[in-house]
Amino acid sequence: MSLAIAAVIFGLILLVWSADKFVEGAAATARHFGMPALLIGMVIVGFGTSAPEMVVSALASSQGNPGIALGNAYGSNITNIALILGITALISPIAVHSQVLRKELPILTIITFAAAWQLWDGNLSRMDAVVLLLIFAGLMGWTIWQGMQKKPDEFGTEMDEELEQHRMPIKRAVFWLITGLLLLILSSRVLVWGAVEIATALGVSDLIIGLTIVAVGTSLPELASSVIAARKGEHDIALGNIIGSNLFNTLAVVGIAGSIAPMAVSQELLYRDVMTMIVLTISLFILGYGFRGQGRINRIEGGILLSAYVAYTVYLITTVFA
Repeated sequence: MSLAIAAVIFGLILLVWSADKFVEGAAATARHFGMPALLIGMVIVGFGTSAPEMVVSALASSQGNPGIALGNAYGSNITNIALILGITALISPIAVHSQVLRKELPILTIITFAAAWQLWDGNLSRMDAVVLLLIFAGLMGWTIWQGMQKKPDEFGTEMDEELEQHRMPIKRAVFWLITGLLLLILSSRVLVWGAVEIATALGVSDLIIGLTIVAVGTSLPELASSVIAARKGEHDIALGNIIGSNLFNTLAVVGIAGSIAPMAVSQELLYRDVMTMIVLTISLFILGYGFRGQGRINRIEGGILLSAYVAYTVYLITTVFA
């Protein structure tokens, strides 16, 4: 048990560090080849911050641990909105200026509903997974088209300023891109092994471990980047990290895991966790879209989101050990 706990701690630390280096290397490499800042923010950074979830869920699925695979993806979405945006808004209220992000909020909401509908029969088949990946490919195509437009956007402006502060030579950028990816894979293997061992020792399902320890751990890159962005006043980057990550998790992470191995979906995951994710996504849409003006998440709303996460986590723990 102690070795498993050490593996999880070490795996999480290495996972967060390697994800950060991977994102830095990927963004700097893309910048070197002339990719627009808006596109880097929407695709490269979105992919990079979701890389831990992708690798962990893919490994868990290939090793026959569907609870960790799905719990990690949907638990990360819950963590991103309730915990990370809650903390971020408490530090600095989030004002949504970007028109691109306002367009992505309803897309995220629709995709969340579609993903839940797929699971309603209690299974995630390979066909379901392929559909998710096709939608993801279409969304990436639309995102690239959006990013190639020369129209000014607050998100692109903030990302351009952020990239200017982290310039690096192309050789170093490629080195961290490759090294970060390799360490991501290594740390994910260590993390999944430790998580499975802890679940076995405690006699709980791997789903609970995936929803809590693994989900929070793989969401740490989003937490760090969103809090730092909020403190700098880069509100659109803070929100863009969350929207992009949740889109990647719902479509790519679940799609990759399901294409590797079809999996049964438990009733508790569907009615407890997926429904929680839907409610939080609708809340994010209402707060961030700004139907009567500029979208904004103030400190009170951030406190409500954070309280919702605490209540959800407490409920998970009490039901497991009741």
